[in-house]
Amino acid sequence: MPFDLKNLKELRKKFNLTQWALAKRAGVSQSLIAKIEMGILDPTFSNAKKIFDALELLTKGKEVKAEEIMNKKIISVSPSTDMHEAIKRMKKYEISQLPVTEENDLVGMISESIILDALLNAQKDTDVGEIMQDAPPIISRKTGFNVISGLLKVYPLLVVAERGKLQGVITKSDLIRRAYK
Repeated sequence: MPFDLKNLKELRKKFNLTQWALAKRAGVSQSLIAKIEMGILDPTFSNAKKIFDALELLTKGKEVKAEEIMNKKIISVSPSTDMHEAIKRMKKYEISQLPVTEENDLVGMISESIILDALLNAQKDTDVGEIMQDAPPIISRKTGFNVISGLLKVYPLLVVAERGKLQGVITKSDLIRRAYK
């Protein structure tokens, strides 16, 4: 994120920092911060970089995490679930993909596209386990927004888990909903 010294006071206040607190984080003096904010001093490159680095760390610390985006209600199917039952579940909850779990372990994923392919290939009476794809990526509750958005460009669904226990799911619609609150 590009910063401008002209906006230093505004940026500092955005992070709820006093001049002294920002100076401490940046490793510069409080009087330097005050003089920059008043426009009476143009800092050296090294001091400006220290201030920008401190602000950058604050920005990254405020990144939205998976636990803030995830849908905690996990709607899943087992590999032995009939494909028609999976379709009913998708329609009922208005979702386009489901994690496939067996004994609380993630074993695969089923989506509208996978089901459509199966129907087009005359696999009407089949179980989810016969047509499911590999399991989607599992991420931690602390995974950041940028990593999540990158993964969702490749995968339609992410599963959030901690210590082997499934905690939630994240889809593109969850991410968009969070990004535009």
